[in-house]
Amino acid sequence: MFCRNCGRELTGSPEFCMNCGARPMAGTSFCPGCGAPTTPLTEICVKCGARVAKELAGDISPKSRLAATLLAFFLGIFGAHRFYIGKTGTAIVMLLLGIAGWATIGLFWWPFWWLFWWPFGYLFLIAVGIWAFVDFIFAVTGHMKDKEGRLIQKW
Repeated sequence: MFCRNCGRELTGSPEFCMNCGARPMAGTSFCPGCGAPTTPLTEICVKCGARVAKELAGDISPKSRLAATLLAFFLGIFGAHRFYIGKTGTAIVMLLLGIAGWATIGLFWWPFWWLFWWPFGYLFLIAVGIWAFVDFIFAVTGHMKDKEGRLIQKW
């Protein structure tokens, strides 16, 4: 394998080229199969016949876009879609905001508590609802990313 940025031959499958410091498949100047010079528009190397076009498989998540979209639509205020894509930190925040919103609205039935607390419940639910709606739009359009930063595009 050759670095697509500087053309140097690489041993094994390193994450970074030791010569230029770039990711081996990040560049467009050299063929990864033989190291021959290429242009950014080259799709197949004329010297060795290897596919030169940037591999999109490494940039696309194996997660299902349909699953992320449906989870965001139906269970978005509880962060289910974020648990699915591996973003557990923000998923827990969404879950806590959703639970806090419903629980605070539930205090409405207790005497005198509803005078103060129920507006906060609606604020929590509105905030997490907007967040879930934005995530839903990102999922539908294929711009949502998983925990490793890969786009979730496969339906």
